Amino acid sequence: MRITAKGRYALAAIVEIAAQSGAEETVSVVDVADRLGISKIFLEQAIAQLKKAGLLLSTKGPKGGYKLARSPRAITVLDALAAVENILLERADSTVAERAPALEGALRENVWDRLDQSIRNSLSSVSIQDLLDATLQQHSDLAFMCNL
Repeated sequence: MRITAKGRYALAAIVEIAAQSGAEETVSVVDVADRLGISKIFLEQAIAQLKKAGLLLSTKGPKGGYKLARSPRAITVLDALAAVENILLERADSTVAERAPALEGALRENVWDRLDQSIRNSLSSVSIQDLLDATLQQHSDLAFMCNL
């Protein structure tokens, strides 16, 4: 499976927004783009899709920006990727349905549907909070290694 750059950046951005925003605070696209080294224009497109999916809330004005619409524990990687990856959850096209319907059914049931379900299960088992925790752990490990 290949996730597009937009999907990867959207996932990184939502984790960064979760890390930087508080209950009342918001984070600007410029701040996220600067911290992550992502093009502001490209990031705005991904964030707009996250907002449209109900994962982010926005505030306008001089202190405007974005924050999570729900707790980081209640948003999964699947939620974030599905918001920006158009084909992530699409069913596989038929392969040989016209000439070999039995083989097509076997492929769909034993390969494609199982693969789709495994991907959904895997991505829905990781929350934004899990990624925040893992980021903190990685940061801690890197700091320890630098101090040796």
